[in-house]
Amino acid sequence: MNKTIRHTSVFVLLLVLALLGRATWVQAYRAEALADDRKNRRHTIAQYAQPLGNIVVAGSPVTGSKRTEGTDLAYRRTYTDGELYAAVTGYSSQAYGSTQLEGIYADVLDGTDDRLKNPLDAVTRKQREPGTVLTTIDPAVQEAAYRALGKKKGAAVAVDPVSGRILALASTPSYDPSKISGTNDGAAWKELTGDPDKPLVNRALRQPLPPGSTFKLVVAAAALEDGLYRSVDTATESPSPYTLPHTRTVLRNENASAPCENATIRTALRYSCNNVFGKMAADLGQDKVRATAERFGFNDAELDVPVRAYASVYPSGMDPAQTALSGIGQFDVTATPLQMAMVSAAIANDGLLAAPHMVSEVVDSDGDALTSYEDGDTRRIVSSATAAQLRSAMVTVVEEGTGTNAAVAGAEVGGKTGTAQHGENNSKTPYAWFTSYAKDPSTGKQVAVAVMIEDSGAARSEVSGNGLAAPVAQKMMAAALK
Repeated sequence: MNKTIRHTSVFVLLLVLALLGRATWVQAYRAEALADDRKNRRHTIAQYAQPLGNIVVAGSPVTGSKRTEGTDLAYRRTYTDGELYAAVTGYSSQAYGSTQLEGIYADVLDGTDDRLKNPLDAVTRKQREPGTVLTTIDPAVQEAAYRALGKKKGAAVAVDPVSGRILALASTPSYDPSKISGTNDGAAWKELTGDPDKPLVNRALRQPLPPGSTFKLVVAAAALEDGLYRSVDTATESPSPYTLPHTRTVLRNENASAPCENATIRTALRYSCNNVFGKMAADLGQDKVRATAERFGFNDAELDVPVRAYASVYPSGMDPAQTALSGIGQFDVTATPLQMAMVSAAIANDGLLAAPHMVSEVVDSDGDALTSYEDGDTRRIVSSATAAQLRSAMVTVVEEGTGTNAAVAGAEVGGKTGTAQHGENNSKTPYAWFTSYAKDPSTGKQVAVAVMIEDSGAARSEVSGNGLAAPVAQKMMAAALK
């Protein structure tokens, strides 16, 4: 045989063997992975071949499915009160994927989760019945939050302090997930993604902002736990005004006439004295403040409820002046509304923080549990004595201080306001915060709440935690205690 022909034949044979090997490898080892790939059109067709399982609030589904026409995707997702629950459900879109609970439990909701299999289905190749996601959301509290936020840009979270159940999770402006659930919703998608108010962002979980004076609760907890001050009624060493360490910058108080010089923690929380908590943080040092903040949940990059929340941050590497500013919730301190609700929840629950969660159970079509989330999975944050003192001081804030708009008739209500600087040299409209708890002594019901108003459209002089955020918290707490 001609040498050239022989070499060519060998080369062609090697190519054929390579192709056969590749085909065998794909079919034997990659078939399942390719079939499960979310980019595989067949997967999308199978996902929407039958009605999806539902996300349920208080026994009633807030999702559904609708038969489609003119497409190979037989059903599309629908939502009941979509804007009200969007921060909870997220969206399931034939074109743009899934988010929030829709994304986390996509396999359960479309019936492809392996836990839904039974031996008969394997023989008959019958498509499995989808499962159901049961949430912890209280519809009355959720609606109170959403309605009270109204047209403001902001977010609100309510948590049961004992169980950790999230009772409300609202973010405004919101959107209707039904409008982007199909394959021909490009105009609606473009409008949502191009909206400068970012309605697709879950502000309750995924937009940490400076918490302002609400962070003073964390600093007060650190001071009491460390023994820097014996009680909330012990006078502090706090000159007013207070000059930041190693600088000429003076940290002033919003109310120049407030009795903030050497004020007790109770008085300092009542009047929101910056000088007291700025100096307190500097005296404690950043390491002690950070240790307390992290016990409350700051710097946790893996906080799943089960949706992953962005980490709230207490920074490191600060100088003494920056540490002082961190004591009033400024400099590089950031928090989500969920995080500040967790602070109030731990204080309300005698210093124990129950793991927050908004799903109680995931079940199959027969109602049998696939996954259950335990209530009351707690850890000690501060001592019971420290928590009791902070509750007492927070009650003073609502009854006699800057949080009067949060009062609920017949209930013990404690809270803390916050107004956080926004923009370089505080050039933009500040953020308004309120975090609180409420207990009904007659029923034993209780709730912890945090509200953040990013922008209300109000004049700068009208922005305050008590004026904007506390009324939202009040309506949520009243709904939770009914």
